[in-house]
Amino acid sequence: MNKFGIGQAVRRTEDQRLLTGTGKFVGDVNLPGQAHAHVLRSPESHAEILKIETAAAKKLPGVLAVLTGADLKADGIPDMPCLLSINSKDGKPNLVPSYPALAGARVRHVGQPVVLVVAETIEQARDAAEAVEVVYKSLPAVIEGPDALKSGAPQLHANVPGNLSFHWHDGDAAKVDAAFANAAKKITLDLINNRVVANSMETRGAVASWDKAAGTLFVHTTCQGSHHFKRVLGDLIFKIPADKVRVVTTDVGGGFGMKYFCYPEHVLTVWATKRLGRPVKWIADRQDSFLSDVHGRDHATRVDLAFDKDHKILGLRVHTVANLGAYLSNFAPMIPTGAGQGMHTGVYAIPAAYNEVKGVFTNTVPVDAYRGAGRPEAAYMIERAMDAAAFDLGIDGAELRRRNFPPAAAMPYTNAFKVTYDSGDFVRLMDEARKLSGWGGAFESRRKEAAAKGKLRGLGMSYYVERCAGGGGEAATVRIESDDTVTLLIGTQNNGQGHETAYAQVVSERLGVPFEKVRVRQGDTQEIATGGGTGGSRSIPVGAHSCQKASDALIDVGKPHAADLLEAAAVDIEFREGRYAIAGTDRSASIFEVAKKARSKGGAFLAAGEYTPSAATYPNGCHICEVEVDRDTGVVSLVDYWAVDDFGMVLNPLLLAGQVHGGVGQGVGQALLEHTVYDQKTGQLLTGSFMDYTLPRAGDLPHIRFATINIPCRNNPLGIKGAGEAGTIGATPAVVNAVVDALKPYKVRHLDMPTTPERVWQAMRGAAA
Repeated sequence: MNKFGIGQAVRRTEDQRLLTGTGKFVGDVNLPGQAHAHVLRSPESHAEILKIETAAAKKLPGVLAVLTGADLKADGIPDMPCLLSINSKDGKPNLVPSYPALAGARVRHVGQPVVLVVAETIEQARDAAEAVEVVYKSLPAVIEGPDALKSGAPQLHANVPGNLSFHWHDGDAAKVDAAFANAAKKITLDLINNRVVANSMETRGAVASWDKAAGTLFVHTTCQGSHHFKRVLGDLIFKIPADKVRVVTTDVGGGFGMKYFCYPEHVLTVWATKRLGRPVKWIADRQDSFLSDVHGRDHATRVDLAFDKDHKILGLRVHTVANLGAYLSNFAPMIPTGAGQGMHTGVYAIPAAYNEVKGVFTNTVPVDAYRGAGRPEAAYMIERAMDAAAFDLGIDGAELRRRNFPPAAAMPYTNAFKVTYDSGDFVRLMDEARKLSGWGGAFESRRKEAAAKGKLRGLGMSYYVERCAGGGGEAATVRIESDDTVTLLIGTQNNGQGHETAYAQVVSERLGVPFEKVRVRQGDTQEIATGGGTGGSRSIPVGAHSCQKASDALIDVGKPHAADLLEAAAVDIEFREGRYAIAGTDRSASIFEVAKKARSKGGAFLAAGEYTPSAATYPNGCHICEVEVDRDTGVVSLVDYWAVDDFGMVLNPLLLAGQVHGGVGQGVGQALLEHTVYDQKTGQLLTGSFMDYTLPRAGDLPHIRFATINIPCRNNPLGIKGAGEAGTIGATPAVVNAVVDALKPYKVRHLDMPTTPERVWQAMRGAAA
């Protein structure tokens, strides 16, 4: 077996570059003669703009341009596009309000871009921004999604009556009503999936350059898919022919969904370089990120479950109000609807289900995909509902789940939303997680020991399933260079996952070449013709097979050249472990020798392969979290964490563990610490810095005990199930379920995220009273 091939725990090759400061991020890019841009943002959550006075700012040293929404409109720059549309229950498409890159007559959230200042230095641009006078007339604001639907709520957009962009539904409402009519027991749970900020380590940014004579645009940006940006900026916004637009992305310091999207600042940077005729650079600071990066989650949900006398689920009904923020980001309508479609029944055999979502506008930062994008919201809902049901029914949560799992023999299993899970053994994974954690056994001893010390112990379980790695295809090209290295070109985008290592493993094994000779190139639309970018846990399940197909195609391309070199017929040529050989003889040549022969005839030695999945993959797993709660302060400490997951075939166990650990960290952050808070009257963002918005630190996380029981995916040629978002999906309900379990002596049934010390303390005091 190739020690650097598929299935091997190869250490990340990119880490040496990144950890020694020799990576290349957008902030490291500087073009000759570049100017610097700064965005002046609205301090108001909802207001009319009465006047913008820019004369004083324009006179300051180094200032090249001070541009407003009026300038943007005069230059004919289109609105920011919403790229995905959904239909409401009545069959009509969702309503889309105007979203200019610079505010026109009105601002609708704190942080909305109002003025773009360009100067020789960033310091001069910031100074000039302070000299701009903007006069606002404050208007009433609405912050929470349910409040936006109330009669008399402030209206954000004239073409969106009642602030309602869409009212979407899925499932069979009549069948669910019948199930509830025949139920022996019904439970209801209201819950909030709290708003969060992605907070990638590297902030957003862009450097743009326009060659007027050639009519060519160059953009270097940090993103999750450069081809997406090429299409939006070149085709949709600036109407530049595709062959005249080049977008480059090099190293990316985290994305989490947030960096997939084109933002107003990207449009403004390109607009500025076209107006000025010189390169323009814009880099966000951390405050910009809080005020303008798309936020995640923010759902208010009511879930109803109907049970028979044996505690089997008869029906599920879900009503959600999804807060979209002030405008529609690129994929916004799809996130609370299609992105998680069919996932609301979780891993349970629920015969009747209905889900409806109202998407509403509020005076907050727009909301779009955040790690998991719709699936974490669905998993959190059903897993909290299962624990609330266990509480009401007086049954162990694991036993309630067991009674409602479809058996492994039922796979492939089609749920009530017509989604088919190709594989899975939910009982087996849950039993393994229970064994590892001491569920129902050793844990009860630990609970008693904690109680003797005045502490509360809780053990919480979640069992998630998610749909990922389906949809569009991905192409890869493999090329052997004259220096005997192998170049792989692929249109996904590494932003921390380890693509350079994983893809090199596939190519190395398939071609039989040394792992260290494989070079992975991503992010340059000039040398990579197409690309779907990275999102939805698709890069390895889809991209790895593309690499495999390109490698196989290259082997076939080489056979006629090998036949030439070895003076044999092409049909007699075999390929094995990096060498072409004449069948039945010891005469052979390395793939590098054959590549040299091919190049001697003119042209490169390369081949392409493409894979488009026919169906999604369904990773799943059981996560169990143990917490300790301080009775006096409400402080929650994570004591231990177990994850037993089914990811199908594993390409690299080390990379997989890293993805799960990181995902769990983000899930823990949302469950315990992170919360985007706005003042309900003024719409001011109260958690606009790390002084007020808490991210999890190393000390907040225990050692994550990660194991797999992998059942190969029937929908993927390599048997892989996506893994990039699974940790986040499993973690939030496991943690909250553990906290609620710890509060069992107080008969607490539910707590909303984040379960901060204040919320926990209040719950204990309220129960005691």
